[in-house]
Amino acid sequence: MVMSRSRRLGVLLAIGLVLIVSALGYIALFLTWPIGSGPAGPAVDRARFDRVWSEQDVVLLGVGDSITAGYGADSIDRSYFNRLEKNPDTEFQDMRGVCLSAVLPNLTSKNMAISGSTSLMHLDVLREHLPTYDAQTSGLVVMTTGGNDLIHNYGRSPPKEGAMYGATTEQAVPWIAQFRIRLDAMLDLINERFPGGCHVFLADIYDPTDGVGDAPSIFLPDWPDGLAIHRQYNQIIHDACNDRENVHLVPLHKTFLGHGAHCRQFWRQTYRSDDPHYWFYENIEDPNDRGYDAIRRVFLNCIVEGWRYESPGGIEP
Repeated sequence: MVMSRSRRLGVLLAIGLVLIVSALGYIALFLTWPIGSGPAGPAVDRARFDRVWSEQDVVLLGVGDSITAGYGADSIDRSYFNRLEKNPDTEFQDMRGVCLSAVLPNLTSKNMAISGSTSLMHLDVLREHLPTYDAQTSGLVVMTTGGNDLIHNYGRSPPKEGAMYGATTEQAVPWIAQFRIRLDAMLDLINERFPGGCHVFLADIYDPTDGVGDAPSIFLPDWPDGLAIHRQYNQIIHDACNDRENVHLVPLHKTFLGHGAHCRQFWRQTYRSDDPHYWFYENIEDPNDRGYDAIRRVFLNCIVEGWRYESPGGIEP
């Protein structure tokens, strides 16, 4: 039986429609990363910021890479570090007055973070530029380190310590061991420079692939062992927090899952139906403005829960 011309045309149109819908669906689910608008990240209990926590002299110290430096934020006053200290003029209503300067009247700040830096550089910066504070001053240290150790060079040159992209797990063994030693040295040094006591809020390393490990999804060369090495770096960070009473984990990895390259893929366990949006900047490795809002919030929640004032008149938040 010969198909009529009109029927053939109908079949071709149906096939064309299916192909168009499929292509649009693929673009929407795999290639489009909507940013969204408005607040991002967990809620912060503003009641914890209704009274002064301490009259003690406190230094808010930033240590680390471009995340703590604020690269990718719409403006420097919207970086997570600056928003921890004080609210920007453009602050969301739910966060007005929810900042450290509101509860620590004798707070000063010093941000030593450098965009593009690795943990090797962070140790050198601390050794050379972190002053020794007096015994009446307490330190509140926020820190992001290790992420650039993994991704530098993006596979454009052979992997090495401090630029490990493309390495096998076996190649990375000595570099991972050195990161553990280096992180301990940084934390020891911070403790030494704050004889009056300090608390360190140390973030683990997020993953723009949402735990899938498919580097090409973020337009990078394939890295089969990337997730395994990433996990070992994060385990070192977690161990440091577990081993030291004054070091507290800030879970950026968990917070950012579902906000990377697979944010629209509703079938994944990491899908965040309440905010299925992309929190990374155009360079992939740093947060965008909403990502910085989320980082600020998770740091504040960790500070509220983790820091206790030991000075004689200090008040627990």
